[in-house]
Amino acid sequence: MIVILYNNIFSDPTNDMATPVETSKQLFWNPDFTYEHRDDGTVLMKHVDDLPEHLQTIAGYLDKWADTTPTQIWLARRDKNGDWVKINYHDARNKARAIGAALLNMGLGVDRPLIILSENSLEHALLGIACAYVGIPYAPLSPAYSLLSEDAVKAARIFELLNPGAVFADDGEAFTVALSKVSPDQCKIINVQNLVAGAVDFDSLLHHDVAIAAHARATLTPDTVVKYLFTSGSTGSPKAVINTNRMICSMQAMVRDCYRFLEHHPPVVLDWLPWNHTAAGNKVFYLVLTNGGTYYIDDGRPVAGKFDETLRNLREIACTWYFTVPVGYDLLVQSLEKDTELASHFYSKLDMLFYAGAGMAQHTWTALMQIGKEVTGRDILLATGLGSTETAPFALAWTELEQTAGNVGVPSRGLTMKLVPTDGKLEVRLKGPSITPGYYAEPELTAEVFDEEGFYCLGDALRPANLDDFSRGFYFDGRLAENFKLATGTWVACGAVRTSLVDALGGLARDAVIVGENQSELGALLLLSNTALEMPDTQLQKALTEKLTQAAANASGSASRVSRATVLHATPSLDKGEITEKGSLNQRALRNNYEALIEKLYASEGEVYVV
Repeated sequence: MIVILYNNIFSDPTNDMATPVETSKQLFWNPDFTYEHRDDGTVLMKHVDDLPEHLQTIAGYLDKWADTTPTQIWLARRDKNGDWVKINYHDARNKARAIGAALLNMGLGVDRPLIILSENSLEHALLGIACAYVGIPYAPLSPAYSLLSEDAVKAARIFELLNPGAVFADDGEAFTVALSKVSPDQCKIINVQNLVAGAVDFDSLLHHDVAIAAHARATLTPDTVVKYLFTSGSTGSPKAVINTNRMICSMQAMVRDCYRFLEHHPPVVLDWLPWNHTAAGNKVFYLVLTNGGTYYIDDGRPVAGKFDETLRNLREIACTWYFTVPVGYDLLVQSLEKDTELASHFYSKLDMLFYAGAGMAQHTWTALMQIGKEVTGRDILLATGLGSTETAPFALAWTELEQTAGNVGVPSRGLTMKLVPTDGKLEVRLKGPSITPGYYAEPELTAEVFDEEGFYCLGDALRPANLDDFSRGFYFDGRLAENFKLATGTWVACGAVRTSLVDALGGLARDAVIVGENQSELGALLLLSNTALEMPDTQLQKALTEKLTQAAANASGSASRVSRATVLHATPSLDKGEITEKGSLNQRALRNNYEALIEKLYASEGEVYVV
């Protein structure tokens, strides 16, 4: 088997010496599965072979690369002048030891974690690996909890839950409201700029005796807690998911087993996704660290006015692994199609493309595959997967070239997947070393998400790509917590109905809440797009009615046919749990909070569009 790889020169990914070479090393896995079929229809599926041996702590990987490739760049971010500030593995370990010692001297420890309020930065990363190096748990929170929430309510609740020994916010002034919830006498505040009263200057942490850090490093075990990551809250209140060394290191061993090129081609990554999410904070961040690669922090975003920064970075940095959300690829394709030089550079060293967070439009998928083939002469893997904060997150993956988007793959080596018939669907459950031991200080919630055999219940349903051969992968089939029954007893797959409806409305709605529990027909609360809001009322009413009628005519039955709708004029609330900071709607919370509006919808009162 001949695959295309590159010379092992990664300190500067723009180095002209990093040219393609041929190797016989395997690029991806070739999984083989065993199955157990039970009388009730339950199926257990796992790899024939066990997970390969691997290091057991994050600190072990930092030591490995600091010893073997000390000058290799680990992390970089542009400064205010636009120049890359870089940290190599040797310096990263020295800084981690000093910062870890400083935090221990402040009184932080197993029961007094560090909370990080601000976005991705060099300081954020150094604090994170320092905590991992000396055994202090840390919790990176969404900046939205402090900056967009009214009175920083969610941040204050998390302070109360975790009882932190210190809180970090890069800019003390920007995070004034959240930091006001902290008593400096009981919890230290760490800032980089605009220090609040009594705060510790981050730079002062870099000058501590590292002896205490070495002692703490020696006490680490696979079960030492690395961090607490909070769930998005898309199906309930955010929960503090315990992440141990065992979870993260075994998860990364699963990643290396799946993507074999990582063993001989350390990743070069440019990423904007926030580290308070498991996808970037665990999978991508530790993908780089455990494989001795380089992580470039992207201060661009896939939104108007900020994507130019991403394009600027991509013109300089040739990634080996590129990961973003589908809307990021939508914007990227537009630039790749117009700029052949950008396209050639973007694909020049690329091993694979990965997306998550939402479904990808087929036209975007097709364009990414075609452009890659045109400029390189080879196929570039474009893939997604399935996991959750509780699975560290890597769980299901797919590495075969597909013509269409959506196959989330098969379980990773080391995991056992249980598929349980539930309400006409296959509910997925997982067991293995990368699964969380539970939620911090929430024993009852922890017990609820594990079944009688110790399998973690994701709350997701899967649909086999081939009913006769589960090794051909699966497609996401909805969140069970969002689903409900009509009065006829028919189950409604809320996620699929919502996606279909938003697509059918042709840009008039940016999202929708599907309603109709115990009713005879489905309805929807529509969140209108900017395009719709700019339309005259009569034109909008006509367009919505026509689109709804057409969508209903194309539906296959009552469980997929939305027969009435109204507009949700209120903005979903972060503090009420109606929306996550990623922008995902909590369907259940919105249905509960707008019962009166739903009653009016079915009574045909007010602004109602009926098919």
